[in-house]
Amino acid sequence: MTNHFKKLVILGLSVPLAACVLGPDYVRPEAVLSSEFKEVAGWKAAQPQDHVLPTNWWEVFHDAHLNALEEQIASANQSILQAQAQYHQAQHLVQSAQSAFFPLINLTGSANRFHAASGQSAAIPGVRNLFGSATAVAWEPDIWGSVSRTVESNTASAQASTATLQALLLSLQATLAQNYFQIKVLDSQKALLEETAKAYEKTLTINQNRYAVGMVAKSDVMQAQTQLETVRAQTINLGVQRAKLEHAIAVLIGKTPAELTISASSLDVAVPEIPVSLPSQLLERRPDIAAAERKMAAANAQIGVAKAAYYPSLNLAATNGFQNTDISSLFTLARRYWAFGPAGAALTIFDGGAKNAQYKQTIDLFDASVAGYRQTVLTSFQEVEDNVAALRILGQEQETQNKAVDYANQALALTVNQYQAGTVSYLNVMAAQTAMLSNRQTALQLQGEQLLSSVLLIKALGGGWNESLLPSPEKAAGDTKWTDYLILPLE
Repeated sequence: MTNHFKKLVILGLSVPLAACVLGPDYVRPEAVLSSEFKEVAGWKAAQPQDHVLPTNWWEVFHDAHLNALEEQIASANQSILQAQAQYHQAQHLVQSAQSAFFPLINLTGSANRFHAASGQSAAIPGVRNLFGSATAVAWEPDIWGSVSRTVESNTASAQASTATLQALLLSLQATLAQNYFQIKVLDSQKALLEETAKAYEKTLTINQNRYAVGMVAKSDVMQAQTQLETVRAQTINLGVQRAKLEHAIAVLIGKTPAELTISASSLDVAVPEIPVSLPSQLLERRPDIAAAERKMAAANAQIGVAKAAYYPSLNLAATNGFQNTDISSLFTLARRYWAFGPAGAALTIFDGGAKNAQYKQTIDLFDASVAGYRQTVLTSFQEVEDNVAALRILGQEQETQNKAVDYANQALALTVNQYQAGTVSYLNVMAAQTAMLSNRQTALQLQGEQLLSSVLLIKALGGGWNESLLPSPEKAAGDTKWTDYLILPLE
């Protein structure tokens, strides 16, 4: 049965008796919005505003290895596969709710062999057989819209489930990109330390030669040796954090740590230009906001379900069957019987306040979902503002830090010349070398922080997702085949 035909059947069964649908119709509550982002001033002009982020947003970094890793998450990450199964479960909940629109049909068969008690005028003497077969139909019309509201609620929940799936996917993609760039920062730091170690080795050799001819004291040699070994230890220590990051990426793409090795590479990735949309457009681009909004719609529909429970329920039934003492002539017109009924209505007149409590609970749940939605919106604005400010400020800091590196390089060259001339002690050289290394390390860290902030800004903007990618109510209900209506599951 196609979805279109299924909708026609449901409509035909529900419209004649669904005189009204109780409960409020859903209207999206307003959220606090600002006209523009505060921190984008002074940064916005440098960013292109005429396009949006691509679906594969990580491609803006132009790193082929990163692209290959990111493309594996959607199909291999176990958390994503779990969320996909939960989405399919939500779809089947919609189908389960829709089944209440249809009548329930039961087919029964019976066989009795009995001996009537003696002394009864109505008893049939001797041992007798009695065979029977009947088809019973029972249906509860959706008069007050309880089923309709349940379907509406489950549909919105299924849409929220897919939005949650997309939010999780975006989060994992951002985490992978951050881990990847942190690895590149560590590789660059390692290269810097190895380069520094080579320079310290040369300095140590010079000091050893000068000590051999009596030009410097033994302490200068020991200080140079200490400095060299300290840098070597720092180089080794970077391996611990790098290994953990590599292992984390392996798990993100559904592999064991032993299956993934990321080759060392330099930090040659430029910070991309990221288009920042208006705050109002953020509501349409973040999957977590869409999930919170759909949860509100689901909670709103539950109010109608609870309200319909106040009203009487109507049950209709019909039976058509055959009964005979001889099975060979059971299915003949003379042995046929039918019955309409029992038909009944039920109305609860006292339940100790249970229905009132349930109705108020649904209202409270809706109010809570509204507050949760508005908080999600506020948090999303904060995340955009945080990372726009971070990129702008880090960019300014990077420019200043680059100047500090240049000055430290010049200071080191002058100090080395003074030491060789014998006008300053080796402690001055060590101080200048330490300052040079520290400033170069800081410059690398700032470059890495800019890349991480770029990833977080893209995540805060919703990546390449938008609200139009939410499944329609029809798609949220999932595909239904004719075999799904059989009493036995057929794959």
